[in-house]
Amino acid sequence: MDYNKYIARRAKSIEISTIRYFFNMVNQVEGAISLCIGEPDFTTPEHINKAAVKALNEGKTFYTPNAGLLELRQEIAKYLKRRFKLEYKPESEIIVTIGASEAINVAIQTLIEPGDEVLIPQPSFVAYTPCTILAGGQPVFVPTYMEDDFALRADILEKYITPRSKLLVLPYPNNPTGAVMNRQQLEDIAHLVTKHDLIVVSDEIYWDLTYGVEHTAFAGISGMWDRTITVSGLSKSYAMTGWRLGYIAAPEGLAGEILKVHQYSVTCAATMGQYAAIEALRNGDGDIEKMRDEYDKRRIFLFESLRDMGLQCFEPRGAFYVFPSIEKTGLSSEEFAERLLWEAKVAVVPGSAFGENGRGFVRMAYATSMENLEEAARRIRNFMAGL
Repeated sequence: MDYNKYIARRAKSIEISTIRYFFNMVNQVEGAISLCIGEPDFTTPEHINKAAVKALNEGKTFYTPNAGLLELRQEIAKYLKRRFKLEYKPESEIIVTIGASEAINVAIQTLIEPGDEVLIPQPSFVAYTPCTILAGGQPVFVPTYMEDDFALRADILEKYITPRSKLLVLPYPNNPTGAVMNRQQLEDIAHLVTKHDLIVVSDEIYWDLTYGVEHTAFAGISGMWDRTITVSGLSKSYAMTGWRLGYIAAPEGLAGEILKVHQYSVTCAATMGQYAAIEALRNGDGDIEKMRDEYDKRRIFLFESLRDMGLQCFEPRGAFYVFPSIEKTGLSSEEFAERLLWEAKVAVVPGSAFGENGRGFVRMAYATSMENLEEAARRIRNFMAGL
């Protein structure tokens, strides 16, 4: 049976993530070391696991409110105030989602109508574009450059704004580059947001993972609280990727509409996971610090190793990625990644997976053990010497 005539054009127009393509290829190469997936190698801290088990043993397996347990939303509100001085009402301005990915999707679905333009800095996380297309919107890609440490420049952004521009995605700390933005840079962006009457989806899932710099929440910039949908979650900070727990913090007028889309998409996040999230937010600050310290050691090692090999690379200050240029090899991003996997048994993601402006780069995730990183660096060095 020919199903093509039944499939919506919007669904046909999106592609399977290249990240997953290379991740799946790793299984075909015995002994390969994967630097593909942005997932902590740490297991979820035991006290968080115990909170979920306790909830199960107490029979807390029923639906929660669509927005999530009020107790969890209260803990999220306390966390946002404690860490970033952001004030949100847990009753009406916070929504618990199925990871940050669902949060991004429902925010875009709520705001975008056919023909609306969504401004997306590139290189950036792969989900923003398909979410925009599935909502009927038009993605508009705004380039960022290594010479600017991949920060979004206001003067470049303004060139891409049109009367149809409605939404700006602001993905910092950035996946895949590890870039961060300082307060002055964000204030420059905020000026344009006001000038051109935009709404911002600020994806700050990595905001707990910065190194030597302090993260500035975009909603905390003067005049931006009313215009910002903040997206974050527990996956990266607390090593809880498989739990699928994210959240949205937004003004009531936006959150109330987003909640309707969330409600009809997923009903609510898993109940026992929500109890685990309460424990994480309440008692997990020390876990974040320990993991962040370890990531920092790995970050420095991999960054310096790549520099020593002669690969041009800016120093990433956030998330857990390094994004070196491989242009000097004469290979495309895809060729470099495939040859590195088959010849050196190291898996990385071609920068082109994150947009046209990622061509000539590859993403390496240092969310793996130092032992793996040391061996991967040795293999990459030998591979480079043989080119």
